[in-house]
Amino acid sequence: MRKGLTRYGDAGFSLFLRKAFIKAMGFSDSALDRPIIGITNTFSDFNPCHGNVPQMIEAAKRGVMQAGGMPMVFPTISVHESFAFPTSMYLRNLMALDTEEMMRAQPVDAVILIGGCDKTIPAQLMGAASVDVPVISIPTGPMLTTTYQGDRLGACTDCRRYWAKFRANEIDQTEIDAVNEKLAPTTGTCMVMGTASTIACMVEAAGMSLPGTAAVPAVMAERFRLAELTGRRAVELAKMPSAQALTPARILTLESLTNALTVLHAIGGSTNALIHFTAIAARLGIKIDLEAFDRLGRNVPVLVDLKPSGMHYMEHLNEDGGLMAVLRELKPLLYLDCMTVSGRTLGEEIDAAPVTRNRKVIRIAQEPIFPVGGLAVLKGNLAPRGAVIKHSAASPSLLKHRGRAVVFSSLEDLALRIDQDDLDVKADDVLVLQNAGPKGAPGMPEAGYLPIPKKLAQAGVKDMVRISDARMSGTAFGTIVLHVTPESAENGPLAIVHNGDIIELNVDERRIELLVDDAEIARRLAELAPPAVRLNIPATGYRHLYQTTVTQADVGCDFDFMVPAATRFAPLLKGK
Repeated sequence: MRKGLTRYGDAGFSLFLRKAFIKAMGFSDSALDRPIIGITNTFSDFNPCHGNVPQMIEAAKRGVMQAGGMPMVFPTISVHESFAFPTSMYLRNLMALDTEEMMRAQPVDAVILIGGCDKTIPAQLMGAASVDVPVISIPTGPMLTTTYQGDRLGACTDCRRYWAKFRANEIDQTEIDAVNEKLAPTTGTCMVMGTASTIACMVEAAGMSLPGTAAVPAVMAERFRLAELTGRRAVELAKMPSAQALTPARILTLESLTNALTVLHAIGGSTNALIHFTAIAARLGIKIDLEAFDRLGRNVPVLVDLKPSGMHYMEHLNEDGGLMAVLRELKPLLYLDCMTVSGRTLGEEIDAAPVTRNRKVIRIAQEPIFPVGGLAVLKGNLAPRGAVIKHSAASPSLLKHRGRAVVFSSLEDLALRIDQDDLDVKADDVLVLQNAGPKGAPGMPEAGYLPIPKKLAQAGVKDMVRISDARMSGTAFGTIVLHVTPESAENGPLAIVHNGDIIELNVDERRIELLVDDAEIARRLAELAPPAVRLNIPATGYRHLYQTTVTQADVGCDFDFMVPAATRFAPLLKGK
């Protein structure tokens, strides 16, 4: 209770007043003398991914009290992908600030971070990295699946699959409504390898959560037992001498971040996770080099047969032994001596994890579902600072492609014209979306999954090359180039692509090129108005703060004033 006293000019009075007010809640001096464990409450009626948070809080509180600590629950904002205008990414940095300042303002000896939906755990870890008090993360866990007409469904890969069928007139309104009732049958995060599941796996691999927490479904009793165990461990973290404290800075090292990025490749994870971990690492002065990340992936096979890269769901990964079973297959590629919040090294945790013999979704390294990592980093005159493609979830026939650009200048232009019968578009064209990046949209929405134009969808076209400075959901399938940097709104080359220009994609060579001569590119760029003029940024409010300070995708889309100068580099190749 003596930590972070409110400043009245008299520390004794500050403590006296603090105790007086907290006793209004019925607490005794005995309770207040124990280690105080903060527990974040990210529950909201607008956030079904966090529907089990009240139960998880109660379980975590039990664990804290069992270990002799005092649990204190405090709220932060709650961000859900489907209930956030204009996009959840727009609010991630706000949640990070909120979490950081609440941790800083309140007398906590350690904090349990309960989060789930895509942006929440990254926001929490960004804030925790800046405060650097002992924290332990526990995800809310994935939904369970159900079936429709014998077809097993998972949000939101199958959301997109059935919506594409509806757009193509393959199913009618009655059937799409029936599917809508089945896609999300329980609380929890998406049960495919979308962003939420990807982040949960990476956080466990990085050592910031206890073993087993990534894959257990949200509604299972084991999820709440893990929350209780997390509560007990949080008290142990709080009691450690400061010189030995397992803070984020001690756990999130170059090597542990490389382990997390290795897992990102091996699970066929979400492209969003690369942005989030880049932001987390940057808070600790660590720069994730995109080309090094791409080289890392050339040595890591995709081993997890989950949608959208494979066929199965998170409940099946849990039945196979969860992430620890994946890490056992990856041992030669991992830094095994990295410390985790459990107090044991990653190697020790892998060795201690039970072995599941009859596995459904985890492949052995010699028989992967994809021979190299799930993500590839592209560069070229269209993306001088990089772009990303999830090639494990793309159409192999389109990974080397040359086509005519069909350009949409904004999200509004896309919505207006994509389904028009007179749209000049063919199946081998390249769909291009501009001004959907961090500043341009704003918030870099998950609009990179441009819908197939309706007239092509109705003719049977299932995939096309699509390019933008936006993001896409980790649940999506398709040949989709994302995070083009610099973005259009920053006068990057994407801004000067015209209808009819030829674009070449070559994933094997990691190239994305606008086939226009250099002089013409220079001329078009020179004609663009300055970014500040084109953005029309409001003079006040959060949008002003966001659009004037948010960084580009290659450095994490954080606020520029939150990022120290990055002097260390990740990822590292094992043994180098």
